[in-house]
Amino acid sequence: MDIEQKQAEFIDYFVKQASSLKGSALANVIIEATSHPSLFAFSEILDVPNVLELQGTEHSVFLELLRMFAHGTWSEYKGIADRLPQLVPDQILKLKQLTVLTLAETNKVLPYEVLMQELDVSNVRELEDFLINECMYVGIVRGKLDQLRRFFEVQFAAGRDLRPGQLGNMINTLTNWLATSDNLLVSIQEKIKWADSMSEFDKKHSKEVEEKVEEAKKSLSVKVSKLPLRFSSFLYYSLWVQHASPLYICGEKTSLNYL
Repeated sequence: MDIEQKQAEFIDYFVKQASSLKGSALANVIIEATSHPSLFAFSEILDVPNVLELQGTEHSVFLELLRMFAHGTWSEYKGIADRLPQLVPDQILKLKQLTVLTLAETNKVLPYEVLMQELDVSNVRELEDFLINECMYVGIVRGKLDQLRRFFEVQFAAGRDLRPGQLGNMINTLTNWLATSDNLLVSIQEKIKWADSMSEFDKKHSKEVEEKVEEAKKSLSVKVSKLPLRFSSFLYYSLWVQHASPLYICGEKTSLNYL
């Protein structure tokens, strides 16, 4: 079972749980969801009316916590940790995994120094163990560790929930890409037409050259046929001599008197 199918099953489970609970019971569901080892998407849970109703209540911090797991990173959490519930180890691990996904959205080559700073990792061995065991093995990213140049080359990364305003940016990016693709297609079509026209020109030119060669041959044949037999024989022989050097006839070098 791939990661997308697993996500769908877990999301469906937590959406149903959140839809039927309120207050502290709903807060516990949020803690469970953000601690789950195989759940990395939270926007559907955020859209549940019961969850949104936590805003302005004594449990509103759990709504903010869920938003942090949907869109935030470990360093962002640390910046407002005093306003949010304290994380348990499973939640810390999850938020660090999500941080790697966020970094991989915009950069396919992640320097070790950046990763170590963003993840609060003190040494390279710890970082590489985290990337291998907690990211690649889990299936949320694929890539290569370059120990010599000290970076992680991302080949695949699971997508995170869209942040507010991100959809508009994505639409603009896709619109620009489509416009560029259309312009490129027009350019390619024009070059194809030009190539086709040049091909037709070459064919026409080649045919004209062949026709002129044939006309020249016919003209030469007519002129030769009008010469006295003695001179026409000499002409044919001269043409033959040009292609035989030295000239041998019947194995002996030959000279001829023409007159």
